[in-house]
Amino acid sequence: MSKYKDKDGGIVFSFGGQWVSWAHTIVAYTAFLSALIVGVSLHYHKIVQNEFHGYPQEWFPSVSATIGDRYPERSFFMIFIAITSGPRFALVGLFYLLTRKPGTKLPGFIASMGVFRTLTCGGWTYITSTDDHDWHDILMISYLVATLPWTLGCIALSPPNPQAIKYRKYLASAFFGTLVPLIYFFIQHKVHRVAGAYTIYAFFEWSLILFDIGFDAVTALDYNTFEVVIRDVKGLSKGDNLSSVPSAVMEKEKEKATGGLYSLRFTWSEALDTVADVYHGFVFWSMLTSLGLVVWYFPLWHMGISGYEAFVSVSISPLLLVGPLRSAVISNQRIIHLLSLSGVAAYLVLDPARRLFTVGFGVAMSTLGWVATLHAESLHEARFESKVLGLLVGLILSSTAKFAWQTNNPIWPIMHEANGGWNLTGLVLGILAALRFTRKAPLTSGAPDGVQRGSTVLAACGVGGVFFGMHSLLSDTSTMILWVWEGFPIRGPYFSTHGWCTLAAMSAGLFIGICKPSLAGSWPQYAVGTIGAMVLTFFSHWFGYYGGLVIAAYLMAVAVPLLTNASKKSPAVTFGLGFFIYVFLVLFHVWVVAYAFVPGGPLVREHTDWIMYSMMGLIGAGVYDYNASQPRKQQPLRPSASQHKKYFGFATIVVNILFLCAAFRRFPANDYKPYHAKDRVLTAGIWTIHFSLDNDMWSSEYRMRDLIKEMELDVVGLLESDLQRIIMGNRDTTQFLAEDLGMYVDYGPGPNKHTWGAALLSKFPIVESKHHLLPSPVGELAPAIHATLDVYGELVDVFVFHSGQEEDPEDRRLQSEYLAQLMGSTPRPAILLSYLVTKPLEGNYNTYVSDKSGMHDVDPTDWDRWCEYILFKKLKRVGYARVSRSTITDTELQVAKFVIPNSAAEAQQLDSVSAEERNRRVQESEVPEGWRFPAMFRGQGVRDHRYHVFDEPRYFN
Repeated sequence: MSKYKDKDGGIVFSFGGQWVSWAHTIVAYTAFLSALIVGVSLHYHKIVQNEFHGYPQEWFPSVSATIGDRYPERSFFMIFIAITSGPRFALVGLFYLLTRKPGTKLPGFIASMGVFRTLTCGGWTYITSTDDHDWHDILMISYLVATLPWTLGCIALSPPNPQAIKYRKYLASAFFGTLVPLIYFFIQHKVHRVAGAYTIYAFFEWSLILFDIGFDAVTALDYNTFEVVIRDVKGLSKGDNLSSVPSAVMEKEKEKATGGLYSLRFTWSEALDTVADVYHGFVFWSMLTSLGLVVWYFPLWHMGISGYEAFVSVSISPLLLVGPLRSAVISNQRIIHLLSLSGVAAYLVLDPARRLFTVGFGVAMSTLGWVATLHAESLHEARFESKVLGLLVGLILSSTAKFAWQTNNPIWPIMHEANGGWNLTGLVLGILAALRFTRKAPLTSGAPDGVQRGSTVLAACGVGGVFFGMHSLLSDTSTMILWVWEGFPIRGPYFSTHGWCTLAAMSAGLFIGICKPSLAGSWPQYAVGTIGAMVLTFFSHWFGYYGGLVIAAYLMAVAVPLLTNASKKSPAVTFGLGFFIYVFLVLFHVWVVAYAFVPGGPLVREHTDWIMYSMMGLIGAGVYDYNASQPRKQQPLRPSASQHKKYFGFATIVVNILFLCAAFRRFPANDYKPYHAKDRVLTAGIWTIHFSLDNDMWSSEYRMRDLIKEMELDVVGLLESDLQRIIMGNRDTTQFLAEDLGMYVDYGPGPNKHTWGAALLSKFPIVESKHHLLPSPVGELAPAIHATLDVYGELVDVFVFHSGQEEDPEDRRLQSEYLAQLMGSTPRPAILLSYLVTKPLEGNYNTYVSDKSGMHDVDPTDWDRWCEYILFKKLKRVGYARVSRSTITDTELQVAKFVIPNSAAEAQQLDSVSAEERNRRVQESEVPEGWRFPAMFRGQGVRDHRYHVFDEPRYFN
């Protein structure tokens, strides 16, 4: 191992470089395994115990439990992991010396990732989740994020050693493949609380440690070329090839293993072009998805057609691309694209109508500019592909941003600093991206009209269908998940834990379309996409979502050939007519649920299936034209011309990593504690939230969150809460509220069930829930949720219900009978949180409050109600209050407090008392402090929220 040289040699001591790898491997494994052995020996039952289960259901400890807070195993781990740092830094340094070559920056970048991983490893191991949960998570996420480029880089830069390359590929595949079951069993443990799931999760977690260290151990096969003090005894680091395997063969192996990233010629100019293209695409989708939302504000407040709906058609602006105007627009694209940013700047306009005008102008300029760009670049394949990739990766980035902001886009015009908006930042970046995006003058004014074969009308059908599909289904990763949601227990995907599956399908589909456009535009693929659309439409749970993943991948894939084909024809027809068809589908998309308020609405009532048929039929027309328009022989791209694909591929990977980081931060980790557990109090509320747009057209989630938290609501029903439509921004307010307030959430009947929405938020576990669509032969559908909660160990049923409109008395009568029977069918204590459209003590009220339902009114003397009611049975009602809405919505928040009985016998006894005794009012001073409502809303209250109608809460005893 060591050598002593004479004075001429100058080397006193040396050893083979492979011992650096062996030292790192041995000490790293010792750190983890010693902690495991000591922990199992001294604290076995404690380290297998988790928040839900213990031994014998859970019998193997996780990594975090093993190396966590207990002495002495934590000390064993920290001592050895500290020793590991020396060999680790040396390992990274030797790999850089081995792989560096003149003219390439990749070795330096990979070495920096290796150093970064080492530092973050020290961070998350020495800062435990008990010490500082946030920093522990940040450093852990950073470590995992850096692992991807480190792994790919090591494979890409691997010396021509077949054995080392093989082991690296196997271990990398095993590492990343293990993440899938790891996440699955963690969800089974954390969300579903399955006994034993955490033990299985622990095995996969330990496997990750073994694979991660093992991957770095492979360097021992390369470092035998080094002698330390460092002398390259084989000359490999200078480029000499002593392997028996031809270098060209090994380079192809590395190219195949890394997806071509190794051959990427990195330049800052091309990287900035890619970033600008993607961000400018993100801005396009941000503005397009915001248009319907600001249009929706006006019919929402007018309760009918307002006239402002005409703005939804501004996206047909490409119709202007005819004659001299086409040349003028193409020649002045920079001006058009900069003008389009008015849609991002619209948040500065406070008046809602003027803000709508500003957004409409921005969307018109944006669609005009993008179509002009695509048409102008259509004859230059590489530049055109870059623009298409920018547009479509921009959609992926838009969906990622919405996920990170819990379904709100941070640069929408309904956002501002007070509710989490990043509008100014988005605008500044948008200006820089637009300038970079338009820095190259168009090479041509586009293909002349009539040159291409095929039909411009059929091409326009394809454009309309694919834009509608991407907007309605893919602009938010939770949309299709909520299509297949059917309540608790969870039997399908969950929006915060499985949203990335949608994004991954979109990403895969996009690059199928770019790399194999003829495959993406083929009839077999169209058949697969159609099957996926139908499965999503007609099935629920996981099977329905699998169809959603298929249609997600297909829409992104087929968008490439359809947009390519359309861009080479007359843009005024293919895109002007195409966006007109898109607008028609958008209105169709609204009409199926808004049929009671629009002309001709009953003709398409509840026909989401017709929308899907129409969308796929239009895409089929586009596919037909694409195949009819293609030349018989297509020339492949020059290898040098395909570099942009790798830049965009890397950009897509980065966006996916950002999504996964956001998903990690959003993973359900709340303790779900009720506010007054020691008093066995349940505080329930009902609120009609008017689609989460306040009186001034700002998103209202933050203000709603504050009132719900300050009123100490344990359970709240939300009505008019289904926002998963184009016209409402494909949002979901309940995600933000549930995660921020620490509550379980049931979204209620999904967006494909054609209701205005009902949702339930609960501090108590939702044992089971069922969704109901009540009889509505004439008017709008009435949604209801019937949920069973585990409240302090007792099962309590909660009903959330929105009845039909005043104009449809027969609907409301039938609904009252249905719901009365449903409430009467449960023998358990129950609460109704509802919107009934009736007067107290009159009409249908006497069906809801009846012997048939068994329900009692929270306060029969409250004569001022018309819509919102709280009913109950077999509970001790102790308080009732009405809280003013401020400018959040058009309806107040009603709240009631109940004490939960200790047994079924006690619940039955509560229900048998007389009405006079049940409704006996008392003073606040006569009830325990835990039964009282917050005092902050007395008098003038706060933020225009105060107790009103009675001027104070009412108490009962």
